[in-house]
Amino acid sequence: MTPPLVHNVSRTGVDRKAHVLDRRPNEVFVHYLGTDKRLDEWVPADTVRESTPPRHSTSPGCHATSPPRANGTSSRKRRRTASPANAHDPDGTQPPMGLPTMASERRNFDKVNFGSWQIKTWYFSPYPLTDGEGEDAIGHGRTMDLFAGAVNRENAGGILWVCDRCFKYMGDGTSWEAHMRKCTRKHPPGRKVYQRGAHTIWEVDGAKEKLYCQNLSLFGKLFIDIKTLFFDCDNFQFYIFTDADSQRDHVLGFFSKEKISYDDYNLACIVVLPPYQKKGYGMLLIEFSYELSRRAGRIGTPERPLSDLGLRSYLAYWVSTLIRFLRQLLSTLPPDLPPIKTMGSLPDLSHIRTDVDVIFSPQKRTKRAKGWDGESGAPSSPEAGSASPLALPVQLERTYETVPASDGSAAVHVVVHCTLADLARATNLRVEDAAFALNECGLLVKREGDGDAMTIAISREMVEDVARERNVKRMCIDFTKVLL
Repeated sequence: MTPPLVHNVSRTGVDRKAHVLDRRPNEVFVHYLGTDKRLDEWVPADTVRESTPPRHSTSPGCHATSPPRANGTSSRKRRRTASPANAHDPDGTQPPMGLPTMASERRNFDKVNFGSWQIKTWYFSPYPLTDGEGEDAIGHGRTMDLFAGAVNRENAGGILWVCDRCFKYMGDGTSWEAHMRKCTRKHPPGRKVYQRGAHTIWEVDGAKEKLYCQNLSLFGKLFIDIKTLFFDCDNFQFYIFTDADSQRDHVLGFFSKEKISYDDYNLACIVVLPPYQKKGYGMLLIEFSYELSRRAGRIGTPERPLSDLGLRSYLAYWVSTLIRFLRQLLSTLPPDLPPIKTMGSLPDLSHIRTDVDVIFSPQKRTKRAKGWDGESGAPSSPEAGSASPLALPVQLERTYETVPASDGSAAVHVVVHCTLADLARATNLRVEDAAFALNECGLLVKREGDGDAMTIAISREMVEDVARERNVKRMCIDFTKVLL
């Protein structure tokens, strides 16, 4: 197959390599090489010219190897996905007849009207198209229930209209307005599994609420790269995050999860809608997915491959979880302990328990995590709350070394010897995820010994350096608000 031509796009005095995906009068739709598809755009035709690829370069159609991808769903047996050409399909399944593949699809809608928001879309989503109202639907027999609101073909590439209550989709504003006048849904059709103030997470069964979950998946695909579940929802639970006003609950984002995962995947795809990003909601959903794994007695991990955004979010979660734990592990006293004053004798610290002691003693009551940063009632210190019921019981031995100083005072140091597996199990992370996070934040640099006996030394100073560099915050989730 002949590889696509590489073009130069000249804008604001800068040349960028790109592939041309589509054309219309005086404009072309381009994908910039080496960038995410959400940056694809229409540009004036006179800014684009053909470019000769380097003689010994790899195929112009090949992109540089990217980080593992995940914001999308992939499945073992039991489900079908629409996949890109460069994504591995474990079952060798083909996309449903008549639905386009994701290989080089440009965004089929420029914008979506969703409630009071008009949002620029990021990626292609396989919304069904018709040549006329209710006629000539292009699709597969198993997806015919989707075509009640099929979008007319002449509207493709323009604006999509989606109900922000039930996610029914329409191709014009008149139909959307008529639907909104009669749509009575007040919240997602499931049960509450987390509620904190106006914020709620709803668990929705994909088998019981099939059409709702199909429409939700199609809408989510507008902001998720690679592949996504869009009609075979029976084997999935959807966890939908909402914010309530006096009238109803508004959807802010969601994640999906296989009901039974033989790989212990605790999340298939996740998306927070663009108007609500950078508020900590994505981190809350990730933390909740790990709480589901913990309650099931499993060590979970997100489904592979990871997208660039997914990898960034999960790396932040893994690093923050490890840093919060290491802060406690390497502390001699709890961070919120008031000053201790004694007269005539050494201070008695026998009554003090650190959060680490709580975690490693399963018979004792654990503390609870709380809050967004700065919220009323939130913990007073950055590491507070990380002693939540995170993991399986781990027994570690901490050694306290008291070092006298020349002025008569003394410093107490904590020394802990543990394996990487112990650290991962204590934080409820996969060993490979913990190792990747520690390496990415530079905590696997200092090594002692050689070969199989290699030891990695981590000090509290190193931990604090990473905490400042990575802006480690408190956990978003409040474990007392989980309703499971």
